[in-house]
Amino acid sequence: MRADRKNVVLTGASRGIGHATVKKFSDAGWRVLTCSRQPFDERCPWPGGRENHIQVDLSDPNQTIEATEKIKSKLNGRLHALINNAGISPKTETGGRMNTIDTDLKIWGQVFHVNFFASVVMARGLKDELAKARGVVVNVTSIAGSRIHPFAGAAYATSKAALVALTREMANDFGPIGVRVNAIAPGEIETDILSEGTDKIVENLPLRRLGQTNEVANAIHFLCSAQSSYITGTEILINGGQHV
Repeated sequence: MRADRKNVVLTGASRGIGHATVKKFSDAGWRVLTCSRQPFDERCPWPGGRENHIQVDLSDPNQTIEATEKIKSKLNGRLHALINNAGISPKTETGGRMNTIDTDLKIWGQVFHVNFFASVVMARGLKDELAKARGVVVNVTSIAGSRIHPFAGAAYATSKAALVALTREMANDFGPIGVRVNAIAPGEIETDILSEGTDKIVENLPLRRLGQTNEVANAIHFLCSAQSSYITGTEILINGGQHV
């Protein structure tokens, strides 16, 4: 590993936006440390993929804490970017939206551990490494954090809204040690987990199309680059005008 090579830690790396983000940063010459519930997939072409992969269930606080220690052991003392991308959005048995009335409290807890608390644990655990590199944290929120969404459940939506607030708080707390903290909020992005009926939403978007995972990855990369050196505490909306 080159001493001058930048390090990025990415959670939820195995598919969709996470997978596209791994490709973007790897192509840009970064060393990518991936975190996922899944073991390393040998089909992944990223250099050093196996040794840079940490298998962790972020719904388990103890596993998350242990993962930060494993990450530290793989770093050279500096972490240039932490991307909190992992998220879960459970559905009912029929694939429907889970509301505030019927969702089991255990599911609420699981969703918040993955979508919200894991971001706190990771950032706090890797604070010193981020500070040494004057690094960046990017939290991946969602359009569902600011409005009722026909497919995203209540636990998911409120966890993402909390993550937006956490981004502001972290920007305030981490700024004095030289660490910037921002968020990106994707809308309807073309992945294999889109819900049936998304096409009806797309019909009313100003851009009239789904977003692509590489478009989200490009925005994340921008926030981790020197081009955004005076941006912190901000949430960038990536939704083709869905918020209009």
